[in-house]
Amino acid sequence: MAIDVGEANFESEVIDRSRRIPVVVDFWAEWCGPCRTLTPALEAAEAARDGKVVLAKVEVDANQALAARFGVQGIPAVKAFRKGAVVDEFVGAVPKAKVEELFNGLVPSRSDELLEVGDELSLREAAELEPRRADIAVALARKRLERGADDDALAAVEGHEGDFAAAGIAARIGLTRAGVGVEAFKALDRGDREAALDVLLRAMADADGDTREQLRRAVVGILADLPPGDPTATTYRRRLASALY
Repeated sequence: MAIDVGEANFESEVIDRSRRIPVVVDFWAEWCGPCRTLTPALEAAEAARDGKVVLAKVEVDANQALAARFGVQGIPAVKAFRKGAVVDEFVGAVPKAKVEELFNGLVPSRSDELLEVGDELSLREAAELEPRRADIAVALARKRLERGADDDALAAVEGHEGDFAAAGIAARIGLTRAGVGVEAFKALDRGDREAALDVLLRAMADADGDTREQLRRAVVGILADLPPGDPTATTYRRRLASALY
C-alpha cells in the first residue's frame, strides 16, 4: 500500500527511509488521467517485492516546492530513491514492463546479497551467478589473497582486465612473484594505503618495460578504490603522472 508523502515528512519517509530500503516516489495529481492509469502497475510492482521496496505518492498541487526541488515538469513522474538520492526515474504512463524494470533495478539480486555477506564461499557463489561482474571478481580475489592463494586470486580476476581494480590485483601478483613491491603490498594489507603508494611510486623510478607497467597498474588499482574527489587520489594521480612523464 502506497504511503502519502508531503513536504512535512518527505525527508523522513523518503530520504531517510531510502538509506535502509529503496523508495519509489510517484508525483501525481487528482486531475491527471495518465496518473490513474499508472497507479495499478506501481502498486502491483510494490506488492510483488514483498516489502523490499516502498511506494510513496506526492500530490504535486499540494506540494509544489517538492515538485520543483526534484525537477518535476510533467506527471506522472516516478523517481526511485536509494541511499538518499535519485537513482532512476521515468515520466509518463509507461508500459508495465518499464515499471518492472525500474523496480527490478532497486531490489538487490542474489549476487548483491552474497557480495554483501562477503565471505569467500558467498563470493564464489556470486561469481558463478554473475561471472561478468568485476566487483564480485575483485572481492573474491582479495579474499583469496588474504589466505595467500595467489593462483586462485589471479583466476578470479581473469577476464576482467578492463577493470582497474582487477588489473591492479593481477599486477600485484605478478610483481610479488618477481620480488618487486613486496613491502608496498604488506603495507596495503595493513591498511596503510599511502605508504603502499609511496613505495610503488619510488619503485617506478628504477623500473622499465613490463615491470614499470605492472607498477602503474598496481598504483591505478589501489587508487580505483578511492571515491571521486578524494584528496589522496588526487595527490597520487598527480604523482603517478609525474613518474610516468
